[in-house]
Amino acid sequence: MFVLETDRLLLRPWRVSEAAVQHEMWTERDPRVPPHRRIRADGHPTVEDVEGWIRDGAPPGSLGLPALEVKATGDVVGYCGLIANTHGQEDEPELAYELLRRAWGQGYATEAAQAVLGWARESGYRRLWATVRDWNVASLRVLAKVGFVESGRVEKDAVHGDSLFLTTEL
Repeated sequence: MFVLETDRLLLRPWRVSEAAVQHEMWTERDPRVPPHRRIRADGHPTVEDVEGWIRDGAPPGSLGLPALEVKATGDVVGYCGLIANTHGQEDEPELAYELLRRAWGQGYATEAAQAVLGWARESGYRRLWATVRDWNVASLRVLAKVGFVESGRVEKDAVHGDSLFLTTEL
C-alpha cells in the first residue's frame, strides 16, 4: 500500500480504529447503488466486519484504497485509490473514490484523484479507467476535472442507472 501527501490530504493505510468511518460510508450510499454495496437487511456489513477487512488488508484484486485523512484535523473522510479493472486490461486499473457526505463539495475527491493519477503515472501505468453511474453527476465532474473522458462504453441498468466507462491516458 502506498502513502501519498497533498497540500491538504494524507492518503495512507486504514487503521482498524477507523472501521466506523468505512461503515458510515456504507450507510450513506444512495439507494440507487446496487444492494451488494449497501447495508443489507440483516445489518451486514457491520463495523466488526469492516474491522476484519482492514485487519486482513486490501480485498482480493485491490491495488489499494487508502484512507483520505484531512491533515488539518486528522479526520478520515473517505478513500481514493486504484482497484483491479474487472472490465478491461489488467494493467489498466480503475480509479475509485468515495467520501463521507460531510466532506462533499470541498475539492477533496479531485485533490486525492490528482495525487493517485500522479502516482499511477510514476508507477508506469499508461491508462486508467473509472466506472460511474450516469446519475452520479458529482463524480462525473471530478473525473472530468482530472482528465477522464467517456469511452463510449455504457453498461445499461434500468434499476440502478447505467454505468459509464471513462478513461484517461497518463
